[in-house]
Amino acid sequence: MKLSICTDVMADLAFTEMLDKCVALGVEGIEMTGGGWSRGPHFRADELLADKALLKKKLNEIEARGLEIAALNCSANPLDPSGMGKRHRKEMEDTIRLAGEIGVKKIVTMSGLPEAAPGDLVPNWLVYTKSWPNEMPERDRYQWEDRAFPLWHDLVKLAKDVGVEKYALENFSAMLVWNPETLFRLRDEVGPTVGMNLDPSHLMWMGAEPIASARALGDAIHHVHGKDTRIERGLADVNGLLELKDVTDVANRSWNYVAVGAGRDLQWWKEFFSVVRMQGYNDWVSLEMEDFTMSTEAGIQSSIDALKQTISK
Repeated sequence: MKLSICTDVMADLAFTEMLDKCVALGVEGIEMTGGGWSRGPHFRADELLADKALLKKKLNEIEARGLEIAALNCSANPLDPSGMGKRHRKEMEDTIRLAGEIGVKKIVTMSGLPEAAPGDLVPNWLVYTKSWPNEMPERDRYQWEDRAFPLWHDLVKLAKDVGVEKYALENFSAMLVWNPETLFRLRDEVGPTVGMNLDPSHLMWMGAEPIASARALGDAIHHVHGKDTRIERGLADVNGLLELKDVTDVANRSWNYVAVGAGRDLQWWKEFFSVVRMQGYNDWVSLEMEDFTMSTEAGIQSSIDALKQTISK
């Protein structure tokens, strides 16, 4: 496995400063965003598709430092029923086309989340029992069969047309694909181009064991994010793990995203990467640093140190 970093954590740095920082950190690759919820601070797809000279210049800067593009990321909700959904779908498609143009084979993204019924105005994450109320089975069918399946059939075709080989869908909450079971529901419909960006941090707060999830996924693991979660003692015991407070309200949340090693210990991380490697995955592990309990600089450095000690080479 090789270590990369999601560069949005350095969004305040200019492109070349970000690259120099990555070299200083000792990572081998970079995962950059083309759009979606990110403003694409370093590698915005629509901008680079429109300006081939700028694209060539940025690629030369990456190559000059001995770095590789691990993947292009476009975390988004292309199934949102509002205008945002249309914009996100276009930015996802731009990112896919850009990847094809520069020979990047993997897109890290999300499955999307639609409304629960025709005419609804907001996305609806249906996670309560589907046996009650009576409308639930139809709402579930609508979301998957009428909304998600057609989108992903189109995106798989686009990937094949431009030479992208893999979609790695992050198992993020409030998305149709949020765990192995839901990943396979989509993958069984649209094929193996779709796999998971296995991000253990989300599975941790959902109550799953990411090591068991890795075994269940097998060759459906298309990418891995190095990101940790800490269940906060005392608070989770009182309020449970469903958390609505802002991610910056760290002192009052039942769980927090933390630097790698500040949630699970390094022995756990060694086992996690060992099992992931056993399943046949021997590709990039990207640090995604979203720890608001410490400075960004400290979070990046401590996470890099932990990942270097634990990923399976």
